[in-house]
Amino acid sequence: MAFDYEWLICSWPHRKGPQTGRRGFSPGCSHAGEVAPGANRRRISAYRLNRRHTCVRSWGGITTLFISLLASTAARAGEGPFLITYTHQMEEPGSLEIGTKSILAKPNNGNRFLGVATEFEYGVTDWWMSGVYFDGQTTGGQGTLFTGYRWENRIRLLRHDHWINPILYVEFEDIDSADKTLLEVVNRDGNNNLTEPNAEAHSQKKREIEAKLISDSYFNGWTIAENIIAEKNVAHEPFEFGYAVGVSRPLVLAAKTHRCNFCAENLQLGVEMYGGLGSFTDFGLRGTSHYVAPTAAWTLANGATFRLSPGLGVTHPSTPFMLRFGLSYEIDEFGRAVSSLFHRDRDHL
Repeated sequence: MAFDYEWLICSWPHRKGPQTGRRGFSPGCSHAGEVAPGANRRRISAYRLNRRHTCVRSWGGITTLFISLLASTAARAGEGPFLITYTHQMEEPGSLEIGTKSILAKPNNGNRFLGVATEFEYGVTDWWMSGVYFDGQTTGGQGTLFTGYRWENRIRLLRHDHWINPILYVEFEDIDSADKTLLEVVNRDGNNNLTEPNAEAHSQKKREIEAKLISDSYFNGWTIAENIIAEKNVAHEPFEFGYAVGVSRPLVLAAKTHRCNFCAENLQLGVEMYGGLGSFTDFGLRGTSHYVAPTAAWTLANGATFRLSPGLGVTHPSTPFMLRFGLSYEIDEFGRAVSSLFHRDRDHL
């Protein structure tokens, strides 16, 4: 960005400023949110630095601040274009991501359906992220159903980034057999599981615990991610296994000096493959479904990300074609904003 601002607009502090002794004022500002008389009147939103607000006067300070902003945007974009495969990227502490993962498909001998999972993911600490999914689906000629919820937790096993970055994923699912979000494929899940009428499948409850070992690595801008999946029904049935692997890369590694929506570095392309590996009593590839799916992600300057992935079934039990798409948006410092709101309400009591 070509900065021609002499001043960066101040935002007011939560307590009295040391220089002025008055709440909501800082040196160089005539009052909260405005530049002092004689200064350039053009505006830019204030950035928060740690827990304090500040005015940045020097060109060097503005440049440093801008580079930090680019770095944080690149970190969020690092989640990649995948809709099934997970990487080690997690939400920053206090940040909330809201998103959807949708799938549109028509199984052989079945009706066309749309499955949607709405997710809320929150960064609890720098090593722990937690989230909840709400699943639903609509099937042609059979109506629309809410099919259950999922509670996920991701735990970073190593404090810093390494050549291989492992993450432990644990999820509790309370869904029914009519669920068609297909967020993972395990055992011998396939086309036939998607043809059962909603009226029958909706009455079959499934409470399961799912664990994933997530790992990824980076090489010359390429992201290589691997997921090993184990799922267990809490009431009966043996462990079921599956996998997901993905490779992706942004079109351009070097970011431009200004924020934009149509820059090449905002577009990431890749491919992922996922499928079932049988169960504890019948492990193997026989009779399992497998899919290959090119993926693309487009991240806007405001942090919203769109994902698209057409998937092809490559084995006989697979559904021939599935179109996946998703949208996500991250709210930075959500936890701090909520905490400040409650503290302000308490102070008014």
